[in-house]
Amino acid sequence: MSARRNIIETGLLALSLPLQAATTITIKGSDTMVILNQRWAESYMAKKAGITVQVTGGGSGTGISALINGSTDICAASRPMKQEEKLKLRERFNTMGWEIPVARDGLSVYLNESNPVRELSLRQLSDIYRGRISNWKDVGGDDAKIILYSRENNSGTYVYFKDEVLKGKDFSPFAQSLPGTAAVVNAVAKDKKGIGYGGAAYAKGIKFCSVKKSDKDAAYEPSMENIKSGKYAISRHLYFYVRNKPAGAVKQYVDWVTGPEGQEVVDKVGYFPIR
Repeated sequence: MSARRNIIETGLLALSLPLQAATTITIKGSDTMVILNQRWAESYMAKKAGITVQVTGGGSGTGISALINGSTDICAASRPMKQEEKLKLRERFNTMGWEIPVARDGLSVYLNESNPVRELSLRQLSDIYRGRISNWKDVGGDDAKIILYSRENNSGTYVYFKDEVLKGKDFSPFAQSLPGTAAVVNAVAKDKKGIGYGGAAYAKGIKFCSVKKSDKDAAYEPSMENIKSGKYAISRHLYFYVRNKPAGAVKQYVDWVTGPEGQEVVDKVGYFPIR
């Protein structure tokens, strides 16, 4: 009986031991980066058994809030964290966060393929999105009202465009806020009078508008060569933010993303490697 009892007890002990849990890395934030983050996650999980990378969007502001409240491991952001956001992070976790550039992007201006306009200056873009220019004929196009498509204010792309193009001024009240870059592209693709902005990787069914720094400068498209040389006027980094210096599974993932294999994914998706 004692031998049988030992066997039973050993079996019960084995059943009570927890199975080895898979490691999960959560990434939340930028809608601009969702496609890129999904491709990274798929490629990494295919190589690393026992690792799950969960990706959700919602906008850079949403990702930063999640980092501050502790509900994500990695925040994906298409803009730098603001000082007040870093201070909130420090207040809760006693850290100002850790910034990791993971890709480069030419913040692109989208036009309908039938629009005869090919280039705009930063001044013209500012005047268009502030409502000071409202007809395409004023920038060399048809006599038609300009329809503005924009991002919601929790978007890092919205913040970057407002800071770098509008110089902090308010958008026109007639700008239509859409929940993601794909929605902006879709709207412009269907609207001959539309204009939008967002990441270069989303450009399907629309055309890029070349951008010039001033009315006297040459205009350039958001290509790798033009972004690396500094010729394109509104290029930016895309970021990961973590609360502390990466360690463990998060460090391994970040190292892979910023290494040769991860940067190859960047190129395939349509963004630009950091090196």
